[in-house]
Amino acid sequence: MDWRGRIVATPDTLFGRPRIAGTRIGVDLVLDLMASGWSESQILEQYPHLKPEDLQAMFAFVRDCLKDEAFVLNMKAEDGLPQP
Repeated sequence: MDWRGRIVATPDTLFGRPRIAGTRIGVDLVLDLMASGWSESQILEQYPHLKPEDLQAMFAFVRDCLKDEAFVLNMKAEDGLPQP
């Protein structure tokens, strides 16, 4: 999925953090909810203006961020994990 139409970041909204387009719902908020045990259906029920495609786009965005080698290497260095 191409997330670029659904995940946006603008300096004047949420301090430029990535968010779901057309909302003030940050990617970090949705990830935090899921990390806290919320299911996809609970999120969609609580935020009815979100679509399943928005959540799919969010995961595609995160996947692409993690594919960024510089990001991954930086995290390993910060956490003291062995470098490849």
